[in-house]
Amino acid sequence: MNLKKDKSPSVAILMGTYNAEKFLEQQLESIQSQTVTNWSLWVSDDGSSDNTLAILDKYKKKWGLGRLNVRRGAQKGFAHNFMSLVCDIEITADYFSFSDQDDIWEEDKLERALNALSVFPASQPSLYCSRTRLVDENNVEIGFSSPSQKLAGFSNALVQSLGGGNTMLFSNASRKLLLKAGNVDVVSHDWWLYIAVSACGGTIVYDTYPSLRYRQHQCNLVGSNSGCRQKLVRLRQLWQGEFRNWIDHNLNALKLLNQDITFASKQHLEIFSNARQASLFRRLLGLKKSGVYRQSLLGNIGLIFAAIFGKL
Repeated sequence: MNLKKDKSPSVAILMGTYNAEKFLEQQLESIQSQTVTNWSLWVSDDGSSDNTLAILDKYKKKWGLGRLNVRRGAQKGFAHNFMSLVCDIEITADYFSFSDQDDIWEEDKLERALNALSVFPASQPSLYCSRTRLVDENNVEIGFSSPSQKLAGFSNALVQSLGGGNTMLFSNASRKLLLKAGNVDVVSHDWWLYIAVSACGGTIVYDTYPSLRYRQHQCNLVGSNSGCRQKLVRLRQLWQGEFRNWIDHNLNALKLLNQDITFASKQHLEIFSNARQASLFRRLLGLKKSGVYRQSLLGNIGLIFAAIFGKL
């Protein structure tokens, strides 16, 4: 079976895998069923000990030359694994898309994302992300991810990742920004992408239409944040200082893009950075002046408490 490519812009799909045998074939089938076909799949496997590599080899033969390419990951965590693909200069395309190993893409996922970003100049960094349909291990629908309530932008990106990496499509201009910074030490590749694109004046498109079926199961590295259990986990991470540590890593990575960051973003960044180190009153004043915000009321209340207790 040799899949023919159409004349749509080329897309390099970047997938990180680790012991993915249980759900991988369903995801590969959903990629195969996309309404646009000018794509290639690049997989970095992070040391799987199950049948993941055998499944990938089967589809590599099934799809034909150049469709599926497999790399061996450095086993330094999922963010590093994805970023190793982003920074692989052998991978070229007009657009790039992240893919998890266990989701199911809607057949028009790539088409919708390409249509959303194709209106912007190729030289302009741009990023598409969307809402997701939540399903259980058996692909039974159990709900939707929380929708974005406010506009996307750098002031949001400083304190929150907007959309899941599994929904993201980004332009080659955005990819060049990530290449310039390199395989940075950040907690999440998708949050870092949102930060970099928004800081450098890029365009963010958030689609309320669910572009994929986001599988929730016990082995998820990062699941939906909408449940009570997930909120408690986030609260614990905040109180233990993990959230502050994540922001430290993001701000250090941003220094590598200093020449590309817009003047307005630099102003917000300076005020926010100074506020984090200030006394309580100046911290709260600086937080307000910086304009940072999260997408929900509860999230913004949490942001204020984080600032009060020096956890931001």
